[in-house]
Amino acid sequence: MVRVNSAQKSTNGSREGAEWSSVNSIPLSEEGTAPDGQSIGALVKDATTHLSTLVRSEVELAKTEIAGEVKKALKGSVFFILALCVLGFSLFFLFFTAAEGLHALGLWRWASFGIVFLAMLLVAGLFGLLGFLKVRKLSAPKRTMASLKETKNITKRRQSEEPAQS
Repeated sequence: MVRVNSAQKSTNGSREGAEWSSVNSIPLSEEGTAPDGQSIGALVKDATTHLSTLVRSEVELAKTEIAGEVKKALKGSVFFILALCVLGFSLFFLFFTAAEGLHALGLWRWASFGIVFLAMLLVAGLFGLLGFLKVRKLSAPKRTMASLKETKNITKRRQSEEPAQS
């Protein structure tokens, strides 16, 4: 550890006859106060408080902005949902047209509608199978569950140690 020495009772800048005492730190001001009279500890406390307030206000601003954007997104998504509903009901006419087209080619009307219906069932079955395969790949959040178990074990361990220490 490096020690800083201060010369006391020095006359005319000479070191002869001066007493040396060791100082463990260099004071920032004569009495540990800032130029405006506040202590360093009070200034640090004020700075910490102001920084905490600044962070909280920034988080609140971000929440407000995100909430506004989410509301806009929800309003826009309503139009997408309406468009999908109209499209879903319009598909009926596409399939009806396909069945009438098959009838125009010389098939019986009931056979052409049956063929279109079977084609629709096949497509729905294919999409159902694809959805099932995707959902089957989902797994439980293993890392989160392990972390929760670890936290639970630590908490149990602490609770069992506390009565023994009392």
